[in-house]
Amino acid sequence: MKQKFAQDFVFGKRNYQLMIIGLVFIAVGFVLMSGGGSDDPEVFNQAMYNFRRIRLAPTLVLLGFGIEIWAILTKPTK
Repeated sequence: MKQKFAQDFVFGKRNYQLMIIGLVFIAVGFVLMSGGGSDDPEVFNQAMYNFRRIRLAPTLVLLGFGIEIWAILTKPTK
């Protein structure tokens, strides 16, 4: 006798789509945050403190975490 089990996921399709979008935002934020160092420790590189690394990248990371929280808390559609 064969039994069929209905496989229900915890989240719906929309939730998983939002999670992927949130992960992309987080990844892009961390990529934008990287770099800016100097090869020579005696030379200071002012590019470390530009707008992209100080304002834009952390904002994208926080926005990505916000999207992740929203994706988890959104009620899945059945």
